[in-house]
Amino acid sequence: MPQETTLKIYDSMAREKRDFEPADPKRVTLYVCGPTVYSYAHIGNARSAVAFDLLFRVLRAHFGEEHVIYARNITDIEDKIIKASQETGLPISDITSKFTKIYRDDMGGLGVLAPTIEPEATQHIAPMIAMIESLMTKGAAYEGDGHVLFNVDSYSEYGNLSGVDRDEMIAGARVEVAPYKKNAADFVLWKPSKGDEPGWDSPWGRGRPGWHLECSVMIEAQLGRTIDIHGGGQDLRFPHHENEIAKTACTHDGAPLARYWVHNGFLRMGADKMSKSIGNVVLAHDLLKEWPGEVIRWALLSAHYRQPLEWTESLLVQSKKQLDRFYRLLEEIPFSDDTGDVPHSIFMALSDDLNTPEAFAGLHELRDMANQMDGDARATALTRLRNAGRLMGFFNHDPANWFKGDAGDGPSDAEIDALLIERADARKAKDFAKSDQIRDDLAVNGVIIEDGPDGATWRRG
Repeated sequence: MPQETTLKIYDSMAREKRDFEPADPKRVTLYVCGPTVYSYAHIGNARSAVAFDLLFRVLRAHFGEEHVIYARNITDIEDKIIKASQETGLPISDITSKFTKIYRDDMGGLGVLAPTIEPEATQHIAPMIAMIESLMTKGAAYEGDGHVLFNVDSYSEYGNLSGVDRDEMIAGARVEVAPYKKNAADFVLWKPSKGDEPGWDSPWGRGRPGWHLECSVMIEAQLGRTIDIHGGGQDLRFPHHENEIAKTACTHDGAPLARYWVHNGFLRMGADKMSKSIGNVVLAHDLLKEWPGEVIRWALLSAHYRQPLEWTESLLVQSKKQLDRFYRLLEEIPFSDDTGDVPHSIFMALSDDLNTPEAFAGLHELRDMANQMDGDARATALTRLRNAGRLMGFFNHDPANWFKGDAGDGPSDAEIDALLIERADARKAKDFAKSDQIRDDLAVNGVIIEDGPDGATWRRG
């Protein structure tokens, strides 16, 4: 791997692309806000997971796998989870364990590597209470009617990350303006729990943490006071990340929460941002039933991670066609799980703020170069192409299995294999009408037969 290449990252706080310089190259720390596990993740959530998975891979390529610690939290206590429990009658633990597993499985289906650490909010209640007590001692938090709230006016730099004005702060506050709030933009650190709601004992009564508190505490507990990179979706810049910054700075006398802030752009369905409120949500879980995970991943990375991405059926169709062309070439070399050095052009593109459009162009260039070669040179070029794709999370399938794909409503693999044997027997008996009929029937079901010197092979079209 060409280690001399400088990694550049767009820092949302600085509002510019910066050379990435970790505090300790032997312990690079990355934290990304993970799922609230009450339902299925939509494709917008998946875009964030895939984008930061790519950053994780690139960081490991630069600094070594053993030197990068990636934490992605699980929010397993939140009002939406409580509501789901009340609506279904299921215990909260059943809901959170179910959807945590589904999230991990679905993201794994998209080629997302498991993070180094997956802290759960409910395992950090004691340090959450301790942070609130510290903020109250410093005059940055106050109690009101069983709630504890952060005093936004206590942090003069509040709003620097997002650039929002006070009216937007009020609009973005999660708790409606109430008599116990000193300022409409103040946000909840601790809230009282009703008898049928989960809660923990605290100096302010039985209750539970506010959402904004959780990540700040888990970051410090798992990674340290100031981390290298904090990531998440563009929608988290305000109020969530803004609130994390304020709490941490006030708790630790101005110490920054992160040295770099990274945010991925919105995913849009036509002209609209994906939103549950307008009913245009597409679930990653459902897409994985219809498309190979690498196809969805290719589509998600087709636009630069900071730019809006228009999500359409045609994007998926085009992504499948592109991958098919690469896999067709990779059939020529033996399948292997081994990885090797990545071509410099691809590494350079990904090191420039994860420039996936340029990296994709580089993959096409490598493919075109391989097509101009023969023999060992061609095999070497194809191996380098596979290595390049693997850094991005692609080309992990045996091409033979890739083209067979899922049966869907068509014949199973075993049924196709049996028909190919029947067809071979018909050809030996010179019953070409039957042979052709089998071929045509399979074609109607999207199965393409290819005759070669070593016999017939098949793939799903």
